[in-house]
Amino acid sequence: MRSSNPVFSRRGFSRDNGYAGFNTAAQAGYAQGNPYAQNPYAQQDLQQGAPPQAPAATGRMTMDDVVTRSAITLGTVAVGAALAWILLPVSTTSYGLAFGAAIVAMVLALVQSFKRTPSPALILGYAAFEGVFLGVISEMYNSRWSGAPFQAVLGTMAVSAATLLVYKAGWIRVTARYARIGMAIAMAFIVVMAVNLLLVAFGVAEDGGLRSFGPLGAIVGIIAIVLGAFFLTLDFKQIEDGIAYGAPRSESWLAAFGLTLTLVWIYVEMLRLVAIFSSND
Repeated sequence: MRSSNPVFSRRGFSRDNGYAGFNTAAQAGYAQGNPYAQNPYAQQDLQQGAPPQAPAATGRMTMDDVVTRSAITLGTVAVGAALAWILLPVSTTSYGLAFGAAIVAMVLALVQSFKRTPSPALILGYAAFEGVFLGVISEMYNSRWSGAPFQAVLGTMAVSAATLLVYKAGWIRVTARYARIGMAIAMAFIVVMAVNLLLVAFGVAEDGGLRSFGPLGAIVGIIAIVLGAFFLTLDFKQIEDGIAYGAPRSESWLAAFGLTLTLVWIYVEMLRLVAIFSSND
């Protein structure tokens, strides 16, 4: 199974036949029915097929590492957003800066996604520029729909907490089939949104097309948020597997990066959804 986030897919978090591995490479033990034999970090009895356990050696990723790096990365996003909100009043110039920041953030994200090693500088750089973009658009939404960003933050937190609860309770079992179906839906959604953007740009679709501020736009927004929750379940599983298989501590930066990508997705969609419901009051 590959994660929705390109950083996890690139780093080798994978899952086959319902079992997970980190930087997997097929070995004889796997062919004999032991799915954990392919994992170079796992320490277990290959003959007995023992469940994965994190190595006792130091230098391996822990949940504390993931939480700390995630807090740093999300904190950088929040600081960038706060500074942009305070220093960049709503204007055509600020919109241009927001667009430029979004492009830079996307480039940094792509560079990190294709790097073989995590770079905290790239990840935090992405977070800072993404924060600037979010700060400007949040201020823009707040100027028209007062309180929308605050409601979007609460909504993002609620979706994240609910998804984590459902995941930890075992109500959702993240399997290869689950990931394939979800990713197929996600890719179809992205393609449809790209086509919609082109139609709007060329004047074929009016008022934003599928991304309008009407009932259709609300439905699309809800679908996007559900997809964000789906991405979170994959991220949670990748982190869980990385810890279980003793991934290097540096991978916690990639875990934080992946979570940030997903949470930004949910926040932006939640912001739009709040605006839609506020417009129809």
